[in-house]
Amino acid sequence: MDGALVVVQLLNGIQLGVLLFLVAAGLTLVFGIMDFVNLAHGALYMIGAFICASLTLALDSFLIAIALALPATFIVGYLIERVFICHLYHRDHLDQVLATFGLILVFDTLVHMLWGPAGISYPLPNWMNGQVNLFGFVDFPLYRLLIIFSGITVAIGLYFVIVRTKTGMLIRAGASNRTMISALGVNINQLFRYVFATGAMLAGFAGMIIAPITEASIGMGSDVLLIAFVVIIIGGIGSIRGALIASLIVGLIDTMGRSFLDDLMKLVVSNQAAETSAPALSAMLVYILMAAILFFRPQGLFPPKTR
Repeated sequence: MDGALVVVQLLNGIQLGVLLFLVAAGLTLVFGIMDFVNLAHGALYMIGAFICASLTLALDSFLIAIALALPATFIVGYLIERVFICHLYHRDHLDQVLATFGLILVFDTLVHMLWGPAGISYPLPNWMNGQVNLFGFVDFPLYRLLIIFSGITVAIGLYFVIVRTKTGMLIRAGASNRTMISALGVNINQLFRYVFATGAMLAGFAGMIIAPITEASIGMGSDVLLIAFVVIIIGGIGSIRGALIASLIVGLIDTMGRSFLDDLMKLVVSNQAAETSAPALSAMLVYILMAAILFFRPQGLFPPKTR
């Protein structure tokens, strides 16, 4: 097994984990703190990617496009909450699932009408397209390192806001007892509206930074939403720390499993059996882990103290 390939795949796993965290962080805020099941969260990932793609092509600047697309996605999330979501908080989870599934179809159709059925790809700035030599024997794309750095920075910022600031204290208090905090004069509906919009912006940011590698395409949020739910179940619903650690675990398991599981299986079974079963088994690993967590520790690895 090539050592350089192992290092590259480890970094790819961390990059995948960081992207999952950006989606899962907003999802765990909305689900864990507001007790709202939002299946349309993946659509916000898609919307962020399309907004950034359009601005990049129009302005010929990826960084300026991100700077403008972030508040735009925040506003989209705010409007969605104000027009649709706020009416569903006191409904049961089945109603929330059905309503937000309908929003997925609406957003996919709107994107089709505005941008067409084909995806949008856009280039990175030349200085982001280079390779970086790591440890003297591994060349790794600079842009993927920037994704990792961006995600870790967001994680630190979110943790600081939730744990160390007055706003974070109000959010945690509202999650614990919204009736009491409303009685103390806090506009809990407005607070939760900003929480929802922030979660939308985080999901949109993930779509913005992955689209240059893949492309902005209709339905791109569906797959990432499923794995984001797995992440928050493993990490603990409502826990930012749990979302980060679980995202990295899932990213590493998924990437390393797809890359090396067949080689490991060849040590104990025939080559044909390993090559046949390894792809299916590698795709199942994160779900097997989720099932084990649900059985042995149903509250997740790092449940929030307020729950």
